[in-house]
Amino acid sequence: MTATSTLTLGGLLLALIILTCNLYPWYRGGREMSKLAMFGKGFGGAACAAACPGGILGWAHSRSGTIGNGVGERTSQATTGTNSAQALTTGQLVGLGATGAVVVVIAVTLVVLAYKEAGKKDRRRILGGAYVGSTLCLTAGVAGALAWLPGALNGIGDGVVAAVQGAGLL
Repeated sequence: MTATSTLTLGGLLLALIILTCNLYPWYRGGREMSKLAMFGKGFGGAACAAACPGGILGWAHSRSGTIGNGVGERTSQATTGTNSAQALTTGQLVGLGATGAVVVVIAVTLVVLAYKEAGKKDRRRILGGAYVGSTLCLTAGVAGALAWLPGALNGIGDGVVAAVQGAGLL
């Protein structure tokens, strides 16, 4: 699967609303980075999943825009009376290899474990971060800014495989 969902202005609106809801308390509360940790975990896990060309993680990433488009377009129509169905330029993270996929699965597993042990508010922050990360990675700007991520994931995976196989140890 290489196709991704097209994000509209409505989908972007929903992602920006969720981002604002997470940044506002941080901004008003002393700007401690620890207050953004749970949101960042979700965002990071979703960015890793966005590099997946298929599978469950790739499918979930490609569908995040579809969900946001509908909700965001209805929100825009109801609050402002304007149509926000205009599509944005799409982007995609490409180049994830087999060794990088191992790292992605571990990263997403760590986010799931953090979710399971988090309280109610932090669970919402993780989900919000995951949605915003996945949705914004559908845009050309964010996907372009994170174009280095699949290569970095592959590099980390290559290092893990080399260490496990004993390369350079003897």
